[in-house]
Amino acid sequence: MSIQKFLTQDLGWRVLVTAACTLLVTGCNFIPAPTADTTRYYVLSAPSVGATGAQPINGGLRIGLRNVELAPYLKKGSLVVRTGENELSFPSEARWAEPLEQVILQSMRAQMLASPTVGRVFVQPFPFEEPRDFDVSVRLIRCEGVLPPGGGSGVVRLVAMIEVTRIGALGEVVARRRFVAPETAWDAKDFSQLASRLSAAVAALSEDVVGVLPAKL
Repeated sequence: MSIQKFLTQDLGWRVLVTAACTLLVTGCNFIPAPTADTTRYYVLSAPSVGATGAQPINGGLRIGLRNVELAPYLKKGSLVVRTGENELSFPSEARWAEPLEQVILQSMRAQMLASPTVGRVFVQPFPFEEPRDFDVSVRLIRCEGVLPPGGGSGVVRLVAMIEVTRIGALGEVVARRRFVAPETAWDAKDFSQLASRLSAAVAALSEDVVGVLPAKL
């Protein structure tokens, strides 16, 4: 191989290597810089409760508290904002830090145990060895901030269905009602405020559940 041919081939490789390095460096410059995570996580305020299961209290009603059922659109994990009656948005920057149904269940259980008519409260799965007088079920239909279609300040809305069933062969429904929490104002911007006011609505729901329990068997 002549020296001229060798130098020509060597120069060609140098050009290719230089071009590849240039492309590599240039490509790196097109990689977008990482962005900050703006997601914020919110919790509902709920009364503190003890361990689940039977409570060391004699007498009173023995209640089975079924798992809270959520309307499907409330299961996405984010706070919900409704515009008018038919448009929903799920802000990616405002999410629940824990399952909504669990916090509501804890709140209701705490309210029941504080009632003088209730002796014990069991949650699912119910213990086989412990008898129950009534089962309580709650289905959450609305739990959201609501904005007027034209914009402006909004309100907080919570709606649920409550049902109390007597334990027995017939499974008689002794109470069924629709609960609507009093609407409170929301500035449509502060999701911490929305979570706080939904907490107050859940507390009102828990009080209403206690109120529909039969006073005696």
